[in-house]
Amino acid sequence: MIELILGGARSGKSRLAESRAASISQTEQPHGKNIIYVATATAHDDEMAERIKHHQQGRPEHWQLIEEPINLAKILQENNHSDTVLLIECLTLWLTNLLCHSEPDIFAVEKQKFIQQLKQSRADIIIVSNETGMGVVPMGELSRRYVDEAGFLHQELAQISERVSLVVAGLEQILKEPQKKTEKIHD
Repeated sequence: MIELILGGARSGKSRLAESRAASISQTEQPHGKNIIYVATATAHDDEMAERIKHHQQGRPEHWQLIEEPINLAKILQENNHSDTVLLIECLTLWLTNLLCHSEPDIFAVEKQKFIQQLKQSRADIIIVSNETGMGVVPMGELSRRYVDEAGFLHQELAQISERVSLVVAGLEQILKEPQKKTEKIHD
């Protein structure tokens, strides 16, 4: 199952994602699923280092951590197991890493590989991302591209995700739910 959780800064999206990962893990008995937290953030300044530390302190110690700012497709491929929950935090930081990379075409290449691996994955995947397109259009070229690419990426992910949520003020607004299987009754 692929789940996309969108929200603004400090909306509660990370808390929801972590709760959902723990819940998915516990539904599998007797030992539960392995949870792998995939962090895309890089600490380029003290404030970001504090944000990363805050997130680390809130996670259970038994969760595995993989830090990968660029090649998410590789992480999906290496952890393509039905007994695994991958929590990817945060997709818009990944986007920033790619748009600011010295290779100009890296975003298109990595995005394509990421989408392909998502479609092939047997793991449960929870993707956390900032919803940035609900405000003022940014003045700078890079900022406008960032907002546009995030919007296009979210649209594509929403199409292949079974569940999509928007978190506002700590409240989950469900935008898309898994289709419920109906039982056929034979006469």
